[in-house]
Amino acid sequence: MLEIHQFPCLSDNYGFLLHDPDSGETAAIDTPDGAEYLRQAEARGWTITQIWNTHWHPDHAGGNSAIVAVTGARIIAPQEVDRISPIDRVVGNGDSVPLGNWHARVIDVSGHTNGHIAYHIAEADIAFVGDSVFALGCGRMFEGEPEQFWHSLERIRKLPENTMLYCAHEYTAANAKFALHADPDNAELRLYAARIDEKRARGEPTVPTVLARELATNPFLRADERSLRDRWGGTSPVETFAALRAAKDNF
Repeated sequence: MLEIHQFPCLSDNYGFLLHDPDSGETAAIDTPDGAEYLRQAEARGWTITQIWNTHWHPDHAGGNSAIVAVTGARIIAPQEVDRISPIDRVVGNGDSVPLGNWHARVIDVSGHTNGHIAYHIAEADIAFVGDSVFALGCGRMFEGEPEQFWHSLERIRKLPENTMLYCAHEYTAANAKFALHADPDNAELRLYAARIDEKRARGEPTVPTVLARELATNPFLRADERSLRDRWGGTSPVETFAALRAAKDNF
């Protein structure tokens, strides 16, 4: 089976190393801190052979060059990452990225940035989603438009409900506060938020999260539900999503 090593880096990022024991290959999922990725890989006796970037922001691609200089790893990324470093293979929606005998399907999840992608490995029930969706939240809409972002979230919603979403930041406690404001009558959300507080009090991560739970509690994935439309307005899910995103920006 694939091995996933998750570790904190920078102020609130998570780093992920994805290792295939059979082939010996290791993929760095984004590179917020190249030196830390190299230390974490060395501690496990792994060599980073690939870098899978989700988008171009420096806290996701800024460590590319440092890792490549030491390991010669190949960079697989959306075109926008060429703002940060050269790319060995440009990928987009529907492409397949191998790691040994495993294959990740690339999903367009643009909205946070215009080229943002996720990597879904169906056989392992995992998806690395960068800043497109978080536990109880979604990324700030820096470059995209509401319709674009909502359709991206729809693609995530269509994944199998047991998919583990590996989000790139520990934002969950703050996201929970807004989610409770956005959807105060959601009993399952209240229970989830209480568990999040308990985890953070113990210093435990809230990532990854399972899609089924997010479908029931994450307001940004539920902008097509009548209860949220009635509370936040809009004549379509896109308009309700846009209202929620604007409210979160100013929360």
